[in-house]
Amino acid sequence: MSNLDQRLANGEVIITDGAMGTELQRRGAPMDKVAWSAAAIASHPDIIRDIHEDYIRAGAQVTIANTFGAARHVLARASLGERVVELNRRAIDLAKEARDRAADGREVSIAGSMSSFAAENADAKQVMPDVAFASYREQAEVFAEAGADLIVLEMMQDVAYTVYALEAALATGLPVWVGFSCRMAADEETVLFFREDIDTPLADAVDKVMAVGGSLVGIMHSDIEATAPGLEVLRGRWPGPVSAYPHSGRFIMPEWQFVDIIPPEDYLAQARKWVEMGAQVVGGCCGIGPDHIRLLAEKLPKRLPETPAA
Repeated sequence: MSNLDQRLANGEVIITDGAMGTELQRRGAPMDKVAWSAAAIASHPDIIRDIHEDYIRAGAQVTIANTFGAARHVLARASLGERVVELNRRAIDLAKEARDRAADGREVSIAGSMSSFAAENADAKQVMPDVAFASYREQAEVFAEAGADLIVLEMMQDVAYTVYALEAALATGLPVWVGFSCRMAADEETVLFFREDIDTPLADAVDKVMAVGGSLVGIMHSDIEATAPGLEVLRGRWPGPVSAYPHSGRFIMPEWQFVDIIPPEDYLAQARKWVEMGAQVVGGCCGIGPDHIRLLAEKLPKRLPETPAA
């Protein structure tokens, strides 16, 4: 059992970092029309390192590498396919360098990120299953070889492709966290945020995916309003640790729209409720920055309540 897993087993509340892609955009790095933030590994590595450092100094105990859109099936469409291994390894190294500079002796875990992010393409938004699995397997192996402490599956919106990514990640032997994106359907059921015309119940997705493996499941890259209902579903379907790191604002490819971003104090108030419900890992996604994470690290309880609230 890794030290991070042991801390979770002991009931500690773990703070992750906030957004990477939207912080890159906020700090002047252009977002690629195909690979979004992944191209910045090649073009703006210093800004990536600075962002990691800011989150670590803010109190993040887990920092997630900028590999969200760096799988081969995405980078190939951005004319970066021949640099897949180099860029994914560099992203892990940048997070490690930031830890060396900013952690000041604190334990900070480095996570490689894999996602269901599909490159912008006029003909198709998804790739064939064998291509996806090979792409995820390659990326996961680079993370393991580069020294990542865990793998985080982010923005999982489709059951089949989540399973491909999960199987590839588990093959490395590293701990794997699964983050689902969800929304509220017209009938108020919590469903995967995949397509507006397909309502896949989050409960069904959790049952099918977590039967394959994984050590934590969470609600991520979802509206703040959908986070508590999503956590309720997770608590009813999964006995292990759960996490919450939603977004604030909205996305119009390739840029985040910083509209109605929740103030850090209001985000803290929401996060307190998630911890009361049993969320043990808390951070933020798009639109959530270092100031939000600093307040979480300073003000959230250090341990879960003995009896989570309804």
